[in-house]
This record gives sequence, structure tokens and C-alpha cells, in this order.
Amino acid sequence: MWGMPASVREDHLLDFLGSLELERGLSRNTLEAYRTDLLQLATFLSEKGRSLPNATESDLAAWTASLATGAGDVPGVSAATLRRKVACLRTYFKWLRREELIEGDPTRHLRSPARDRRLPKVLSREEVGALLTQPDVTTAAGLRDRAILETMYACGLRASELTGLELARLDLVEGTLRVIGKGGKERMVPIGRDAQTSLSDWLEKGRPAIVGVKEERRVFVNQRGGALTRQGLHGIVSRHAKTAGLEGRMTPHTLRHSFATHLLAGGCDLRALQEMLGHADAATTQMYTHLSNEDLKESYFAAHPRARL
Repeated sequence: MWGMPASVREDHLLDFLGSLELERGLSRNTLEAYRTDLLQLATFLSEKGRSLPNATESDLAAWTASLATGAGDVPGVSAATLRRKVACLRTYFKWLRREELIEGDPTRHLRSPARDRRLPKVLSREEVGALLTQPDVTTAAGLRDRAILETMYACGLRASELTGLELARLDLVEGTLRVIGKGGKERMVPIGRDAQTSLSDWLEKGRPAIVGVKEERRVFVNQRGGALTRQGLHGIVSRHAKTAGLEGRMTPHTLRHSFATHLLAGGCDLRALQEMLGHADAATTQMYTHLSNEDLKESYFAAHPRARL
């Protein structure tokens, strides 16, 4: 049973549940589930110094992301449970607006998992940390693999974006890279310190040993010095996933899902994450205003667990 956090107005909560009982005839079990959901959210918000009515879009996204992935020994909730909790949030904040207790609706862009569709596989921070330590950085190939894993997790790149990344689009002085995403759309993504270090080591020590005097535009190459393919990337990730005890649990795209989920859980602004991911869904992209590169970098370094400036 959830206690009543200090940040919760008990009269608001009772009025809300009472309105559901009278207007919609919800069962006692459903009302208790809604009450539990809201108290759970209130506890999460109280750690951020917020109350239920003052929750933002980013707060709600962070909470639902944490529910989906779990924490420590606590597993993530099922898609059905997450759908119910999102429905509860929408109903509650709609009621607050109707009662003129708030002006905006922080749930207007909150999405529920699709029915009969599995949630994306996401690694915990500890699992990502274990994966990143697998490459043998005393070898050129190991320096490459470490840089690949760090970059995919630090920047949330798709496999094709990682293999297509060119030297001219990488700026380690500014700590940014420019990628060409779906539809040929270019976007800027900040790079955290750990990824910058790994990339520098690869470019200065590992890559010259493999490429030699060849002219190759791509940042990441295969053992023969040619451009790395998506199949080659999949093999690299799978090999290190196996030694990290993650065999069968991840693909290169899992690092992109983990990037997004960990940033949301860390409080990253939704609009900044939208820009960094380069979502192909135009309707979703249009929901948010375009941010400047400096705004993106500020949101990224504040939220990503391996940025550490």
C-alpha cells in the first residue's frame, strides 16, 4: 500500500476518484489501481521537488520510461500495465484541466505502448557498463570496437548512421558529430566525454594501424581497412554481447533504445531527445520546436550517464 506523499493534495485525489466513481461507474478495484498509480507517480515526483499538478511532459516521460525498464532487482512492468498507467495519467490531468487547476496538458504527447507489441529491449546502466569493458583496447580492433560501442550508446545512432559516419562529420574539439538519418536529413548530436576519449584513441592509435596509407572517408573500418558494413557491425556487437553475458538479448539497435530510455529517465527534455534521435515520423517531430545546437548539448550533458563533462 502506497503512503500519501507530502506533495499530494489528498482532497484533490479524493475528488478525482469520486468523480470517476460517479460519472464513469468504475469499480473499486479500478479506483484503487488509479489511486496507487498516482501515489506512485507522486513519490517519483517528490524526489524531484515537484507535486502531481505541476508535473511536466518530461517528468511523465521519465516516470513511464523507468517503469518500462525497471531498476535494480525490480523488473519492468508489462505493456498492459504501462497502458493502464498512461490511461490513468490522461484521465487525471484531463480532470485537473476541467476543474481549472492547471492550464496545459502534460500528457498530450505521452504515448502508450501499442497493443500486442513488445516493448523495445533496453539494457540497464550496469549492463551497458559491462558491455563497454569487453573490447581489448591493447589491440587496434579492440580500440575500434570500444569506440563503436561508446559512440552508439553516447549518441543513439542507428546502425546505418554509425557505419556511414565520415571523418569530415566528426568534430572532437566541439564534441559533436553530424549524421545523415532517414530521408537524408542531417542532424547534430553531442558526444559525451567517454565516447570522445574512445574515438580519439581509435583515430590516433587504432585506425592508422589498420587503414595504413589508404584513403578511406568512413570513421569505422573492417580488418582490411575498408568501410565497415552493417553486417560487420552486427558481428562486432554480438561478439561483445556474448562475452558480457548478454547473448541473444541485444542488437546494435538496443544501444539506441538504451540511449533514449536512459536520457529520459535522467530528465532529458523531450524536444532535445526528439532532435538527437532524428525521428523519421514527421508528425511526431512537428510536435516539438526546433532547438539550437547549444540547447541540445546542454540537455545531453545534463542527462546522459556517460557524458560527465
